[in-house]
Amino acid sequence: MERIYNFSLSLDWKLVSIISSIDRFDASWSSIEKTEGASLKQLRSIATVRSTGASTRIEGSTMSDEEVRVLLQNIDLTKLEDRDAQEVAGYFHVLDLIIHSFENIAITENSLKSLHNQLLKHSKKDQWHKGNYKQHSNSVEATLPDGTKQIIFETTPPGVETEDAMRNLIAWYRSDSETHPLVKCALFSYDFVSIHPFQDGNGRMSRLISTLLLLKNGYSWIQYVSFEHEIENRKSEYYQELRNAQAQRPNEDVSDWVNFFFNALMSIQKQLLEKLETTGLSSSLSPNRKAILAFISDHPGSSSGDIAERLNMPNPTVKRILRELLEQNLIAKHGTGRGTNYSLVG
Repeated sequence: MERIYNFSLSLDWKLVSIISSIDRFDASWSSIEKTEGASLKQLRSIATVRSTGASTRIEGSTMSDEEVRVLLQNIDLTKLEDRDAQEVAGYFHVLDLIIHSFENIAITENSLKSLHNQLLKHSKKDQWHKGNYKQHSNSVEATLPDGTKQIIFETTPPGVETEDAMRNLIAWYRSDSETHPLVKCALFSYDFVSIHPFQDGNGRMSRLISTLLLLKNGYSWIQYVSFEHEIENRKSEYYQELRNAQAQRPNEDVSDWVNFFFNALMSIQKQLLEKLETTGLSSSLSPNRKAILAFISDHPGSSSGDIAERLNMPNPTVKRILRELLEQNLIAKHGTGRGTNYSLVG
C-alpha cells in the first residue's frame, strides 16, 4: 500500500499491468493518428456528441444523443430556454475548447474557474455562482421513494476549507513528478468531485477535467471515443466506487476507484480499436469510404439520404460507395424502397 497525496493506493501487479497496457496502446496510437487524420475527424465529431449527451444525462438531462446532435447542429444561443439544452450547449462548448486548446489550458484555480464559467454560461439559474467556488453546502443527496432526501456524502464545507482543498490539490498535481500521470489523473478527478468546489456542475467538470488531464499528458486518443458514455453505461458502479472511497474520508484507500477508472479507460480503448477495425480506418479504403463506415458504425439503420446529409456528400456518391461496401460484405442492407437502411456486418 502506497501513500500518494492524501490517499492510500495499492499499486499491485494488476494495476501496474493495466497502466502498462494503456501506455502500450498509446505508443501505437501515434502512428495511426498520423496516417488517419481525415477519418479520425469523423470519429471525434461522433465522440464529442456522445460525450456531451452522456455526461449531461448522468446529471439528470433527458436528451438522447440524436436530440443532442440536432440541437448542436442547429443551435441558436438566443433561444436556449430549456435547462437540458442549456447544459448540453455549455458542455459541448467546454469539451470542444479542451480538445482544440488543451495545450494552452494550465492546471490552475483560475483556469478551472474559467472552464466552470463557460460550462454554465447558458444556464440562467446558475448565473449567480458560475466561475466561483460554492457559497453554500452542497452535500450529495439521494431522493428516496417517499420523496424524502437522504445525504449520501458530505462534501468539503464552503469557504476557506474548499479554497484550501483546491489549492492543495492543484499544488500537489503540479509538483508531483514521481507518480504516473494516469494515477494522478484518476486521483485528481476523484478528489475534485469529492471536494465539490462549485455550487453545481461538479460531476460534469470532473469528467471534463479527466479529458483535459489525459490530453495534456499525451493520451490523444481520448478525443476519438467517449469516456463519458462508458461512465454512463456503468453509472451505478461509478457512484458506488466513489461512495465507498468517500465514506472513508479523510486519508481514504482509493484503490478500487483507481481500478474502476483504469478499467473504464481500457474498455474505451478496446471500443476504439474495434471501431478502427470494423470501419477499415487502418486499411487502404478511401477517406469517403472510411467516413461512411464510421458513420454507419455509430448510426446503424441509417439511409443513404441520412448519410449524405450528415457527411455533406453528394447522394449519388454515397449510393455508389454503399453498393461497393455491400459487394465487399462490409455492410448489410435492410428493407426496400424508402425504408432501405444499412448496418455493419456482424
